[in-house]
Amino acid sequence: MANLDLQIPTLKLNDGTTIPLVGYGTGTAWYKSNGGSGIDRGLVDATKTAIKLGYYHLDGAEVYNTEPELGIAIKESEVVREKLFVTTKVITNIKDIPNAIDTSLKKLQLDYVDLYLIHSPFFASSDSELQSAWAAMEKVKADGKAKSIGVSNYLVPHLEATLKTATVTPSVNQIEYHPYLQHGGPEGPLLSYMRKHNIANSAYAPLTAVTKAKPGPLDGLYADLAKKYYVSEGEIALRWCIDQDAVAITTSGKEERLSDYLRAMTFKMTPKEMHEISKVGEEKHFRGFWEAKFDANDRS
Repeated sequence: MANLDLQIPTLKLNDGTTIPLVGYGTGTAWYKSNGGSGIDRGLVDATKTAIKLGYYHLDGAEVYNTEPELGIAIKESEVVREKLFVTTKVITNIKDIPNAIDTSLKKLQLDYVDLYLIHSPFFASSDSELQSAWAAMEKVKADGKAKSIGVSNYLVPHLEATLKTATVTPSVNQIEYHPYLQHGGPEGPLLSYMRKHNIANSAYAPLTAVTKAKPGPLDGLYADLAKKYYVSEGEIALRWCIDQDAVAITTSGKEERLSDYLRAMTFKMTPKEMHEISKVGEEKHFRGFWEAKFDANDRS
């Protein structure tokens, strides 16, 4: 275990708020298909451990069915609310966002969330549906129930449609992002559009290249860099995001692993190493989520 007392760096969003560059996720491995299956004390305790270690950015969603566990963990941690950055997302009740945010806040036992995201654009069959949902999100922010609002899994057409009628620009677009899914890279359509409108990139599944996408062309390079910096390959993967100001969302139920991930704050890779990871990553394409929405070789 690293036993490090390190602060996770933050990124300033386009609305002036700040977001920690590493967040603790309560989806994927923790996802509950049946929301009525009772409280998962394992997740509560794992989240409390994460908070204790300094992971103050906590990422949830209504569809994960884990908001009650997140709320209990926050309450039992006894950390002051202002110190935490809590994200949740709407998709199950996307047709009734006012009710959805109230339901999420009740489950979380909070008066507001720091970031509220539309979980995906695929509910919409028209631009007007995207625009209507975003107008409802703007009302959530205006009512003080979310400090910042954003989207997730949006591509350029979804962002363009949203911004046509938006009065508030999304602060964040949370996307699957790792070297095997770079969306065309910094100069590609998606990331360049986000940069133009000052929409932050939040990366979910940032460890994909060292977990479920193995074996792959990056295996040797990651191993060499991990040896050079005396860290794990997972920490190299996190650093690749952090050095691009991409907010990395990760998770683990193991205290030792969460503690070790903090070593990603102790070093910085060279621009050449960052470029090499990106370049080698382009040799493989791997999409771990929403595969049914994309052609096999679609890297957008």
